[in-house]
Amino acid sequence: LQTRLQAGQGYGNTLNCVLTVYRNESVAGFFKGMSFPLASIAVYSSVVFGVFSNTQRLLSQLRHGDSSHTPALADVALASMVAGFVSVGIGTPVDLVKIRLQMQMQPYIKANIKLKPTVPGFPVYRGPIHCFRTVLQKEGIAGIYRGAGAMLLRDVPGYCLYFTPYTFFCGWITSDGCISPNPSSIWLAGGVAGAISWGTATPMDVVKSRLQADGVYLNKYKGTLDCILQSYQNEGLKVFFRGITINAVRGFPMSSAMFLGYELSLKAMKRDQTETNP
Repeated sequence: LQTRLQAGQGYGNTLNCVLTVYRNESVAGFFKGMSFPLASIAVYSSVVFGVFSNTQRLLSQLRHGDSSHTPALADVALASMVAGFVSVGIGTPVDLVKIRLQMQMQPYIKANIKLKPTVPGFPVYRGPIHCFRTVLQKEGIAGIYRGAGAMLLRDVPGYCLYFTPYTFFCGWITSDGCISPNPSSIWLAGGVAGAISWGTATPMDVVKSRLQADGVYLNKYKGTLDCILQSYQNEGLKVFFRGITINAVRGFPMSSAMFLGYELSLKAMKRDQTETNP
């Protein structure tokens, strides 16, 4: 739904988008392009949280001489921005394939003219592997990383507003004297952080989605700045907030589960290490 609202045409609001997708493509339409993200989410999340944790430890070691020292919020922010920067290398190709598969059934309309797909046959792509291979053959590495600039502008501040509020709210909710936050605190802090992060990331998420969906038929946008200018000139400022409700609402449970799994996994690994090396 998020991609259709941001890069598609004629959907109006969220409810109308739901009804249109269901009417035209049935329930399967809501799950298009999900196989590639599902196959890569474990690697992607491991890299993001791994880079974040290790950068935090490195900063604590450099500043305090102890990698286990509790990092300041400034260090958390810096570590999260590093994680956001690294995540783009993995996330851009995955998002590109997902968005191309989701948007290939949409007619590209300009001056009331429907353009035919650039690849013979309809739909354009037969699946995620075919999509990846087709883009790589026709557009090269630059095509695979189309929208990377917009994704950098989304994820670097986005992850800063993901990990920093989480750390702040965890510390605020956790009672004095507790060594670590309890699961309910982690769940709540993670959910709030996810809603904040995804809500504020929506403007650049719109730009990224449009850039990556653009290549299904032709390249309407020359780059990130051109996409921003054209979108603003044609649809006004409100276009950059398309899908913000979906982003914020889905961000809460998704991030709650992510942080809860992360923290519980860390506790389990630390417990195993303690038992192995008493």
